Amino acid sequence: MAATLAVLAVVDSLLDEPLRRRTEARLNGSLRGYSVQLGGLDFHVIGGSLDLYDLVVRQNANPEPPVARFPRLSASIHWRVLFTSARVVADLLLDRPALRVNRRQLLTENRDRVPVSERGWQEALEAIYPFKINIFRIREGELVYVDDDPNRPLRLSAVQLVARNIRNIDSPDRTYPSELRVAATVFDGGRLELDGRADFLAVPYPGVRADLTLQGIALGYFKPVAARYNVQVNAGSLSGRGTLEYAPSVRTVHLRELEVDGVEADYVTSAATKPVEEARAGKVVEKAEKVSNAPGIETRIDHAVVRARTLGWVNESAKPRPYRVFLDDVVLELQNLSNHFEEGPATGVLTGRFMGSGRTSARATFRAERDGPDFDVSARIEDTELRTMNDLLRAYGKFDVVAGLFSFYSEVSVKGGRIQGYVKPLFRNLDVYDARQDEEKSLFRKLYEGLVGGISRLLENRPREEVATATAVSGPVRNPKASTWQALVNLIQNAFFKAILPGFDAELRRRPGGA
Repeated sequence: MAATLAVLAVVDSLLDEPLRRRTEARLNGSLRGYSVQLGGLDFHVIGGSLDLYDLVVRQNANPEPPVARFPRLSASIHWRVLFTSARVVADLLLDRPALRVNRRQLLTENRDRVPVSERGWQEALEAIYPFKINIFRIREGELVYVDDDPNRPLRLSAVQLVARNIRNIDSPDRTYPSELRVAATVFDGGRLELDGRADFLAVPYPGVRADLTLQGIALGYFKPVAARYNVQVNAGSLSGRGTLEYAPSVRTVHLRELEVDGVEADYVTSAATKPVEEARAGKVVEKAEKVSNAPGIETRIDHAVVRARTLGWVNESAKPRPYRVFLDDVVLELQNLSNHFEEGPATGVLTGRFMGSGRTSARATFRAERDGPDFDVSARIEDTELRTMNDLLRAYGKFDVVAGLFSFYSEVSVKGGRIQGYVKPLFRNLDVYDARQDEEKSLFRKLYEGLVGGISRLLENRPREEVATATAVSGPVRNPKASTWQALVNLIQNAFFKAILPGFDAELRRRPGGA
């Protein structure tokens, strides 16, 4: 017996290096666009198990840094299945795997015409061990994406995954025979959990249906990614719970609850970014058309709450200086939001403070997009300190103020490619010119601002000393193919910013000596 064991041990050791070279060659022969290096292999004759060590995967176009490292990969016969059903299948364990992808590597992958499903990853797994995998486990895994800022990677750590009954191949469409559990730490402090079932042998890619839980996902880590879309995210966290189903015939995400808390974010536009923004808007419209009411593609949120410390809009190309308008203390509540609207219209309610002082509230109802955007929105802003808007007033009205209050009221409906409603900005207790504040300004500017102040008094509604002009909004939507959200943003830009100083410029042009 001892002699037999000694012989087996020698055979075991003699087989390791030839098997390592053969396994490495088979892995490289299976993959397209990627290559591997295998540091070591340990085959156990007794038991038929196999351990791979220091397996490194590189993208051929960008070999450094490696996209994946596997310190230890173990494959063995799943003995319980062998004894209960006489089937020889494998149990595969990845111990402390680390996947690390940067933006350059991701862009290369996206540009490649060969789809991921044809890169040979499944064949590579099958090249490792002769028996089909029935249990797949990950222990203490890590997934990292590095964008433009290497100091703020997007990281999933402590990933635990268990998938069982993978080889149940005789399952009809959207039947998920395999048990699946995933748990991970997100960005050091957040949490992700998936608990459901999967069909790992579905074609052309595996299918999954699972309950999803997100807790405390820090939004600040998305800052480099968001910056490419002109969004500056400085703070906030995301939590939610729901279900997802991702399979060849269906893609759905149904969130029962979504909570975004403590948000600090700005949308920043400038002359340099305008062409990119316009091109991006076109792509958004195209994607929205494909997703809206498309069979098999569904996104749904039953209830969402967004609490923001501040949400801003920054125009860096404004003259004579950039301006920022913002809401703070924002609470936005959304109900029944979906790309299908099968359960009726979606609703939204918002409260906050405009420019830190103006009491703000808005309501919106969104209906199914059968002939373009279809929604109603009403908004009111009351008693904003007008001095906080001086940069905006200089950009659109060519003057500033030392005192006054601003309010704004609007009701608009968009339906059937047409828009109908009104906007009504209101100014109260205006004081445009102040010699002490403006003593350094040129004589021309003093005369101009004094004239503006005089015209505002001509427009006042006594005795409340208000300046108010209601503007009707009526006509076809400029882009009837725009998505609801794009139409809403355009409405805010045109109905709000361009109506903020109604009548002032027109009155100036009609008066002798007007600027």
